[in-house]
Amino acid sequence: MKLSKILEKINVIECSASLDTEISDICYDSRSAKAGCLFVAIEGFKSDGSSYIPAAMESGAVVVLCSRVPSVEVSYVLVSDTRLALAIASQNFFENAASKLKLIGITGTNGKTSSALLMKHLLEECTDAKVGLIGTNGILIGESEFPSERTTPESYELHKLFHQMVQEGCTHVVMEVSSHSLVLSRVSGLRFALGIFTNLTQDHLDFHGTMEEYVAAKAILFSNCDKAVINVDDEYGGYMKEKALCPVMTYSAKTNDADLIAKDIKLMSDCVKFCVVTLGEISRVTIGIPGRFSVYNALGVIGGGMSLGIDMESCAKALVGARGVKGRLETVDTDGEYTVIIDYAHTPDALQNVLAAVRETSAGRVVVVFGCGGDRDKTKRPVMGDIATQMSDFSIITSDNPRSENPDEIICDIIAGVKVKKSKYVTITDRVAAIKWAIENHEKGDIIVLAGKGHETYQEIDNVKCHMDEREIVADIIEMRKNK
Repeated sequence: MKLSKILEKINVIECSASLDTEISDICYDSRSAKAGCLFVAIEGFKSDGSSYIPAAMESGAVVVLCSRVPSVEVSYVLVSDTRLALAIASQNFFENAASKLKLIGITGTNGKTSSALLMKHLLEECTDAKVGLIGTNGILIGESEFPSERTTPESYELHKLFHQMVQEGCTHVVMEVSSHSLVLSRVSGLRFALGIFTNLTQDHLDFHGTMEEYVAAKAILFSNCDKAVINVDDEYGGYMKEKALCPVMTYSAKTNDADLIAKDIKLMSDCVKFCVVTLGEISRVTIGIPGRFSVYNALGVIGGGMSLGIDMESCAKALVGARGVKGRLETVDTDGEYTVIIDYAHTPDALQNVLAAVRETSAGRVVVVFGCGGDRDKTKRPVMGDIATQMSDFSIITSDNPRSENPDEIICDIIAGVKVKKSKYVTITDRVAAIKWAIENHEKGDIIVLAGKGHETYQEIDNVKCHMDEREIVADIIEMRKNK
């Protein structure tokens, strides 16, 4: 594709390259550069893309897109914002594949992954759509599954995925839209047919700085949607509704002041049941994913289906066959009269929700094994320490992904928020050892919650990712116990 085509709708300050230059591909990582490509020198938080221009040129890049004139002799295109330019250039390079798809964006602190999978299921059950999915747990194109590095990929990968999805016959894409992606222009230029807001609680303050900035980032989605579905039970739901530049459908499980309301809620060990009401119409909903938060996820998805023209009764019926997400209240086989549940809960609100859901159906103790991630928001660590020890009968405080931080120091930050007696918790830095301790010291009827890792199959220590799948760990511990 000619450079002139790739630069359409980009505000170019200066260009030393020929607009007739043929571009074979686009890259923003010099290690991915190849003959004939356009290298986008992004100014990152830890490194400056401009310093990698020589390496990219050596690998065959023919033009550099940058925010300041390169210090080496090279054909370049000067812009003010390289992240935004990458998004638009990628959209042009992949022939605006996104415009051929109905995009459904789901944002919020918790519930995005579960809601995205439920939305995909609903669309496939109620329509003839082939649906793509992009999110934390991976990428789905129909039934084909691929790994994902981020909740929302960088703009180049995103548009490449849209192009692939169009080629494979997808008509809809459900995607989790992170606050990072909204601020860092990964989704710039996209128009969403529908946006859904789940909830918002403290997270990512290491990146955004304040809750005000975090909230404002999430709200960006609703200025780029044709329709929006918003949880007004959340304290920030009103703000999202106010910022939305499109028709809004609201939902609630607490008040009658919403368009879609959950009534007669019944929480069971293996499902939730409730009635959904709107404008005198009522449908019964059963969803085989336990926990009060499933009511909210279901409401948002039903509202999403209705906003896309599907009647409420069909939406409700479609959810009967829906199943949970890997690493979200996932039950693991054990060797005794106790239960092990794996959950991704890694924020204060998510941890509180999963422990509340487990408590509602537990006949014995609730035991939680948890930690907090390194190089992330430190202010949530004592909060999670307080929540875990207050809401469980016993806590094992351990490591999550310490990354570059000292795991013992992270544990100290968590303990700073603990208000209960020491007898209600222990600290075991090694996560495998912590899980083993929890199982070996279980009591009849215990529910042991392994919180924080969820679907992840690795642990990152000293910035190195090592394989660690909690399902395998539990199975290995059980096998060792049998062989004793």
